[in-house]
Amino acid sequence: MMATSAPVKTQSSLAFLKRPTLRLEKLLLVVLQWIVGYEDLDVLQLDSAIENTKITGQIAPHFWQHSGPLAQYRSLVKQGKLQHDPYQEEVAFKLENLLGRMEQYEKDMEEYHEKLTKWEQKRENERRRLLMQEAETKQEGGGMTSISKQRNLFQRWMSWKKHEIVEPGVGKWVSYLNREKKLDSLVGRRPTAPPAPRGLYLYGNVGSGKTMLMDMFYGATEGVVKHQRRFHFHEAMLLINEHMHKIWKDQVKNKSLQSSISSWITNLPFDTKIKEWLAAEERYKQEVQMKNILPAVADKFLTEAHGNHAGASLLCFDEIQTVDVFAIVALSGILSRLLSNGTILVATSNRAPRDLNQDGMQKEIFQKLVAKLDEQCDNCLIGSEIDYRRLIAKRSIDQVHYFWPLNSIKTEEFEIMWDKLTRLSGGIITSKAIRVMFGRTLEVRLSCNGLARFTFEYLCGRPVGAADYISVAKNYHMIFISDIPTMSMRIRDKARRFITLIDELYNHHCCLYCSAASSIDDLFQGTEEGTLFDLESFQFETETEGAKLRRDVLAEGTVSSGGTPTGITSMLSGQEEMFAFRRAVSRLIEMQTPLYLEGVRHLHPYFQNQKESFGTLNAKATQFREPSLEII
Repeated sequence: MMATSAPVKTQSSLAFLKRPTLRLEKLLLVVLQWIVGYEDLDVLQLDSAIENTKITGQIAPHFWQHSGPLAQYRSLVKQGKLQHDPYQEEVAFKLENLLGRMEQYEKDMEEYHEKLTKWEQKRENERRRLLMQEAETKQEGGGMTSISKQRNLFQRWMSWKKHEIVEPGVGKWVSYLNREKKLDSLVGRRPTAPPAPRGLYLYGNVGSGKTMLMDMFYGATEGVVKHQRRFHFHEAMLLINEHMHKIWKDQVKNKSLQSSISSWITNLPFDTKIKEWLAAEERYKQEVQMKNILPAVADKFLTEAHGNHAGASLLCFDEIQTVDVFAIVALSGILSRLLSNGTILVATSNRAPRDLNQDGMQKEIFQKLVAKLDEQCDNCLIGSEIDYRRLIAKRSIDQVHYFWPLNSIKTEEFEIMWDKLTRLSGGIITSKAIRVMFGRTLEVRLSCNGLARFTFEYLCGRPVGAADYISVAKNYHMIFISDIPTMSMRIRDKARRFITLIDELYNHHCCLYCSAASSIDDLFQGTEEGTLFDLESFQFETETEGAKLRRDVLAEGTVSSGGTPTGITSMLSGQEEMFAFRRAVSRLIEMQTPLYLEGVRHLHPYFQNQKESFGTLNAKATQFREPSLEII
């Protein structure tokens, strides 16, 4: 079979090359096909795909990415970069099928949003017309002026008190509902969105390949879906909190301008009283729409960067957790809204949806979240017990990024590596303050063109957290951390922060150099002494202004005024705790491998934002280059 297949491929490719209409892009794509052994892609299909793709001097990015997760996975297995796993291949196949359905779904959602925009504009025009009719009726009948002239001061005061009692509640609410009912009959119901393809919820053990497969899929959707975002749990929670804070501030600002009248009302030919009534109706409509803050956050969660909502939406969510009441309330509100509006979700977690809430917090809200996930996503267990990060590491060269123990020899090697890499990157070491969130900054005392150096105590021994680590990870592609101790219950807060730090450095694909007291496997000890995690400001410990807002949200659940859930003595069970340890160890091991290190140059935000200006350092840092991966 092997002997007969090669000539067929050669003849087909040569025939394709001989066509008189061949463009340079096609030639490059055929060469790419030949190099990676792309047997699954028919040449004629490839040609058709090119014709349907607008190419402007560059090969479409998704071709470089092998057009899908299944092809990427098989290519890496063929190259020996990954060991074949039937569970992983099955998930890659499902992701490939989902990718195939997304192109048509994008077109369907474009058409849907065009209809929706027209419907919303028509409804708004009709709503204003109805308001104008009501205003004209009041104006002609002297409804708001004659009464005040005829009644004495006491009667007017009593009428005002009655108005104040009824209007904000029953009066305005009934008026609003009646107007909405009329609009339904005049304009018709909201257009129905096309059915969304079912997403995937991937769960399994540490190192089973969940995040790898999700990232393969996410990369392949570039150019296929207009609105695509990928978040790790910590980053998503911080973004939700930031959006909530902004909306809350806007609401406070709007309340301070209660006396102002909308611009479209100002020039209307009505008395001042009528204009004030119109303005009050407008404000009430906005208050009704903004009453639940989470749907408002969800509406901006994926589309804010593009400025409009047209097209399909994809959310890739890594490490879904329900660590506290806020996570349950926020995730339920945000994900339910997104899924109801047609967003496709691909998520990873260590647990199946129904097993996420081990502590039984906010059961009713949690059950709604689970029901929505079951309705919109297929659950896929990656059932392998193998930690593939360790397996890849065993096949790789000796670890040169993790220096232990903390003796003079290893410390000197660590210093030599820092000096060498800073010289390659320009050699000028400076101090810099980077933005975090809510107006805060973090001082980076030793930085040099994308490289940064910290001590363990500076990053993990102070009240900093996920927001700070995300900022560090986004701004620096290479991080040096010195003097990492062996962690136990005696320094549990530091260990907790270190695990969060590793999560974010790994999530942003940073290159990490460490000097530590013990080997990676022995880094976390003393878990039998008790729970390492507690309720002390888990992922939001760095917030200042946002802390009050978060307590307000938590108040909807069973929490005390201080923001601590009542009746809950620990946030994470022993199993969750051990999973966090294993995940951190597994990721530290993978971060030493050539496969991971090569990805730094392709995946880190620093290189994506500065591809042109960083060419010189790329040429010098050849130790991270592995030619066989350049096409992935």
